[in-house]
Amino acid sequence: MKLVMEITPITITELNRYIKDKVASDEFLQNVYVKGEISNFKNHYTGHMYFTLKDENSLIKCIMFKGYAERLKFMPKDGMKVVVFGTVSVFERDGVYQIYCKAMKEDGIGDLYTAYNQLKEKLEKEGLFDAKYKKKIPFMPERIGVLTSKTGSVIRDIINVSTRRNPNVYIRLLPVPVQGEGAGEKIADAIKLMNDKNLADVIIIARGGGSLEDLWPFNEEVVARAIFASKIPLISAVGHETDFTIADFVSDLRAPTPSAAAELAVPEISKVEEGLRNYQNRYRLALRKKIELAKLRFEKCMQSRVYKEPLQEINDKYMLVDSFIKSISNDMNKKLMIAKTDFSNSLSRLDALSPLKTLSRGYSITMKDNKAVKKAKDLKTGDKLNIRFSDGEKTATVN
Repeated sequence: MKLVMEITPITITELNRYIKDKVASDEFLQNVYVKGEISNFKNHYTGHMYFTLKDENSLIKCIMFKGYAERLKFMPKDGMKVVVFGTVSVFERDGVYQIYCKAMKEDGIGDLYTAYNQLKEKLEKEGLFDAKYKKKIPFMPERIGVLTSKTGSVIRDIINVSTRRNPNVYIRLLPVPVQGEGAGEKIADAIKLMNDKNLADVIIIARGGGSLEDLWPFNEEVVARAIFASKIPLISAVGHETDFTIADFVSDLRAPTPSAAAELAVPEISKVEEGLRNYQNRYRLALRKKIELAKLRFEKCMQSRVYKEPLQEINDKYMLVDSFIKSISNDMNKKLMIAKTDFSNSLSRLDALSPLKTLSRGYSITMKDNKAVKKAKDLKTGDKLNIRFSDGEKTATVN
């Protein structure tokens, strides 16, 4: 005779609830005080904060609800060392345990975050972030060089956005590792290759979001210097909108996401065509108005007296010249007559005063040695005289 025991299985929900109850019954786990380094920090739009707390060997998920997060006097970041106080519990749906944080304080900055700040300060002092070195992104690039992983959503997003905006654009993918050891050197080599071979008109380096460790290749000095040395304009699209890497600061333009980078690099051809049509219509209207204005001016000119009677103006000038000549002639004749009258008057006065005129009245002029004799005492006996009459001269001798 066999004894058969039937065991009724339980559901996963029941198992997770059992584990949750066991954890909840442990007094030690209800008030834990844990220190570690923040990674994968997410500040949700609801106000809740999700992050991972890690040390050298392990990690644990954490959550801080909005009510507790609002009491913080600082904003947590990846790489920041903190001490949290809270309760360990099981999230029943996912079957994971995590710390439900009630308080948090800073406990220094992680090694990666320190290295990030040191390199950022160093490169900023050298001028690698200066706006004067930023190159302009070409308006209508024909070739888009993309440095990212050959698999994943990043390259698909860039291809979809770019080809939708301009089907004629050519996308050249140069696959590179976007995380892990040695990724920084390979990214820098790919940037150099793009420049040496002139493979693109603009370069996009991109990857999805991640923790500070995941994004670290884009915080390496070799990548920053390769971007700065690039003669091809470069757009950085690393991580999510809130993530900032050294590559973002050195690049010619930062995009919040890979899709946004494609939008910045590739203008929408339909809008460009629409803009050209608008310009064409505006210039056509402007030219039409200009022609109409010129036509009106032409018609007005043709109706003017100058075009109807072109010689009239010249004739008027001739008449004006004749008038001037006549006026000048009259003035000259008038002045000549005045001068003649004055001359005649002067002659009359001169004639009246002439000695010859006196001779005609019966007088004579006695001359001695060609000089007029004015007094009798000026003469002596024997002097030879010339006596001038109105009709001639006679000589005489004084007795």
